[in-house]
Amino acid sequence: MIKTLQCPSCGAPLEYDEAGARATMRCHFCDSTVMLPERPRPQVQQQNIRVSFGRPRLRSTGSPKAAVFIVLAVVLLVGGGIVIGVINAVSRAVRGLPPSAGTNTRTAFNPPNGSPRAPDPQPFFGSEGVGAGRFKDARSIAVDAQGHIYVGEYSGGRVQVFDSAGKFMTQWTVDPKMPLRGMTADRRGTVYVVQKGQINKYEGTTGKPLGAVAGGSYDDVWATPDGGLVAFARQSRDDVVKIDSSGQVRQTIQAAVSGQTDRSELSIRVAADGTGNVYALGEFNNAVFKFSPDGRFQTRFGGDGDEPGLFRAPGAIAVDNQGHVYVADFKGVQVFDPNGRYLDLIKVKGAASGLVFNDKNELLVVARTAVWKFNVGN
Repeated sequence: MIKTLQCPSCGAPLEYDEAGARATMRCHFCDSTVMLPERPRPQVQQQNIRVSFGRPRLRSTGSPKAAVFIVLAVVLLVGGGIVIGVINAVSRAVRGLPPSAGTNTRTAFNPPNGSPRAPDPQPFFGSEGVGAGRFKDARSIAVDAQGHIYVGEYSGGRVQVFDSAGKFMTQWTVDPKMPLRGMTADRRGTVYVVQKGQINKYEGTTGKPLGAVAGGSYDDVWATPDGGLVAFARQSRDDVVKIDSSGQVRQTIQAAVSGQTDRSELSIRVAADGTGNVYALGEFNNAVFKFSPDGRFQTRFGGDGDEPGLFRAPGAIAVDNQGHVYVADFKGVQVFDPNGRYLDLIKVKGAASGLVFNDKNELLVVARTAVWKFNVGN
C-alpha cells in the first residue's frame, strides 16, 4: 500500500510502499535520508529460562587410567613443541638466519628504504567551493562529441562548461529555484536539463535557451547517438519513453519497473547503448531492468544488499561503447556485462552521483565536489 509522508528537512511530499522492508528512503528534492514509520512486527514468543548460579561440578568422562593418559599426551605434545621450537631457533641462529615468524604473527609491510608512499588519487578537476571550476553539490554530468564537459549543480541552477582536458571555459544558469534532476548532451552540443518535470534545451557552450521538449512530468534524460532521447516519464506510472530528434515521443515502455516487479517505483535513472537497448535503474527497487530496442523486457539484475553485484542507494547509470553497464551506489561504481553479470568495482572518493562516457571510452564521474576520470579500456 502506497503512503505519503513529509520530508523533515525540506517539507516535500514523499511516497513509500508500506509493504516494503526498507527502513529509510531518500528525499528526491533535498537528497536527505528519511526514516520511514515503523511497521508492525510479528510478536516473538517469550521463553522463560532458568539460570542457576553455584560452584560447577566436574563430571568424569572415563576411567582414572584414561584421564592420566590424556594428561600425559598433552604434556608430551606441548613439551615436544617447545623442544622443536628451541632446536629450530638455535639452528637458524647458527646459520645466521633471522628468527622465523609463527603462524599467529602479523608482519607489517615495510617498503624498501627511500621508496615513497603511493600518492592518494587526485580528481580529474574540481574542488569544493563556489568559484570557477569548483562545486558545492554537483550531481549531473554530460559530454558532447567535441569533448566539452558539462557539470550541473543540484541546487542553484549553475552549469559549468569545461574543455576535454578539464579546463574551465564558461558557466550559465538555469532555473535557480528548482532542483536539477537530470542532464545530458547530444553530439551537436545541445544540453538537455530536467527541472520541474520539463526537459529544456540549451546551447551548450553559451547557455542560450532553445525551447523545451514536448510533454511533461519528466525526471531523467539520456541522449542517444541518433539525436534522440530516452527519458523517465513519471506520471500516473513509471513509464520510460523514447523521443526522436524532432522532440516527438515514438515509443513508450509502460510501467517499466513496476510492471516487472509488482512494486511501485518513484525514481528511475535511464541509459541506452549504441544499438538501442534501454536500461532503467529503479532506485527504490535497487535493480536494473534491460529492454530491447523495440521495448521488450529482457532481463533484470542487482538487488538490495552490500555484496558485489547488489546495490545500496544506487543513483546513476551509464553504458560504455562495449555495452558494459556501470551503476553508482555507496560502494562506488559497479561494472556489469551487457547481460548483467557482475565484473568489477571502481572505487570513487565521495558520493558518485553522475556518470558519462566520452568518445575515448573514458568514464567521467561527478562526486558532488569533483570530477574523476577512469580509463576503462576495452
